[in-house]
Amino acid sequence: MEGNRHRSSSRAPHLLSKIRELTKSILDDLSNGRSPSIAIDKFRNYCRNPNGSCTCKPDFPEGKEIVTFHRESHVHRLDVLLRVMLIVQQLLQENRHGSKRDIYYMHPSVFRDQSVVDRAINDLCILLGCSRHNLNVAQPVPVHVEEVEDILSVADYILVVEKESVFQRLANDQFCRANRCIVITGRGYPDIPTRRFLRLLIETLHLPTYCLVDCDPYGFDILSTYRFGSMQMAYEAKFMRNPEMSWLGAFPSDFEKYSLPTECLLPLTADDKRKTEAILLRCYLQREAPDWRFELELMQQRGVKFEIEAFSVHSLSYLSREYIPSKIQGLHS
Repeated sequence: MEGNRHRSSSRAPHLLSKIRELTKSILDDLSNGRSPSIAIDKFRNYCRNPNGSCTCKPDFPEGKEIVTFHRESHVHRLDVLLRVMLIVQQLLQENRHGSKRDIYYMHPSVFRDQSVVDRAINDLCILLGCSRHNLNVAQPVPVHVEEVEDILSVADYILVVEKESVFQRLANDQFCRANRCIVITGRGYPDIPTRRFLRLLIETLHLPTYCLVDCDPYGFDILSTYRFGSMQMAYEAKFMRNPEMSWLGAFPSDFEKYSLPTECLLPLTADDKRKTEAILLRCYLQREAPDWRFELELMQQRGVKFEIEAFSVHSLSYLSREYIPSKIQGLHS
């Protein structure tokens, strides 16, 4: 794990106290001949009701899961949870930071897969009522995003782009200077610091925010992660989502509108089709973004996709000089 020390989390003493309480409860059960059990709140930020007539409440738990040694399938999960909790306790006590991968390699023969470590970290966040960065499990920079002060900008809007290649294209075209905006990329699916920093910018600067992704189901899923949050971290979706974010493109309907040649189109793969079908079942599309659902259905019907870079068929700077400005203007006309 990282040898460098960082600014101590103000929540560390409180979290260490809760870890001690949880550990004491487990030890009391064992010393009294009882099988330890842990109640973990269950969260989800959507269900698979395409009609949107569900009663999902993303900010509240929907019951509890009881994890106990009585169930054979839970024994390994509890073992992993306790080992991860001890590692987190050490991180907090020593004011050090480690990544999820660091933690995995401390007991690879026991953990066996990164996903079980990820689940244990999420379980621990729910049990302790905190976010992952409070446990000192995060990317080293920026760790304490909320402690950034004096954010000022003359920008008119924030643009989030899916890919680093598009970010570099805009940088080369001096897009920010020409359009007075802030451009951010998560380089694919955004990590937690990127999502938290974006949320901080939006709340601090009160700027409209647009998202530009590939016209494919994975681009759409990345867009949804920014706006609605991820299912994996549904327990803190209310701190990560950006409900005012607008989808700028690329839409399936942009293919005709911007006269892209058919050579730019790629067929949806079997995996793409399965992904699209699964996304269309999410309740929030019908309830909160029916126009997004329409475009996704159009993609499914046509069976094709295309990348943001396809607009370079017109000219290398077409994306920055024509497409993005016209799309933003269209949202406000």
